[in-house]
Amino acid sequence: MTQEDFQLNDKVALVTGAAQGLGEALAVGLAEAGADIIALDRLPVDTCLKQIRALGREGIGLQHDLAAMTPERAQEIIAECVAGLGRLDILVNNAGVIRREAALDFSQASWEAVLDIDLSSVFYLSQAVARHFVALGQPGKIVNIASMLSFQGGQFVASYAAAKSGVAGLTRALANEWAGLGINVNALAPGYMATDVTAALRDDPARSQAILERIPAGRWGEPDDLKGAVVFLASDASRYVHGAILPVDGGWLAR
Repeated sequence: MTQEDFQLNDKVALVTGAAQGLGEALAVGLAEAGADIIALDRLPVDTCLKQIRALGREGIGLQHDLAAMTPERAQEIIAECVAGLGRLDILVNNAGVIRREAALDFSQASWEAVLDIDLSSVFYLSQAVARHFVALGQPGKIVNIASMLSFQGGQFVASYAAAKSGVAGLTRALANEWAGLGINVNALAPGYMATDVTAALRDDPARSQAILERIPAGRWGEPDDLKGAVVFLASDASRYVHGAILPVDGGWLAR
């Protein structure tokens, strides 16, 4: 094992949900390790691309809403990536949404919106990129973004807990099938991170204090805390890691 095993020079990564928050940090972290980046989001990705290009890496943006994903749309997105930067080596399935409602009143719209983007798009994009890798006979890396709610149930987030539990199971299932093809499928499970998704929790003094008291690190995570972990899972350093769900949670699950 050498430092070169952690380098991503000459690799191209697609990061979904890259306009802000965790996705932006993941994209920049991969670029810092040497990768060129395709930043995908339904929102503009200008800020993300500016950081990537400042590192001397190539970066292009794709604007897509991953709702109502189909195998055909996923195939088109992967083809667009390859056309844009000439190759594709890494897929980071980060895009996600959350809806907060009591389970007794949880609406069909809130259920389907979250499962659609947080789980179905993960599968269809993974399937499409794996078909690309296999057709070329090349190895590849898929990094999914799971959650603490891949291990726990949470409250008032039934669809999110279901989707993120599904991401963990899907990660293992795809790893079982594709490891022999040279495709590593793993996931990161961020803890409580200081992003827009957790703004309501951080703005509630009692809830925020209760969360912080359980985190051994004593602080909310920052998006940059994910950079080292995603580079590891996207690089040759993790070539014998398949089906892992890696918590990046300040020790939350250890309590």
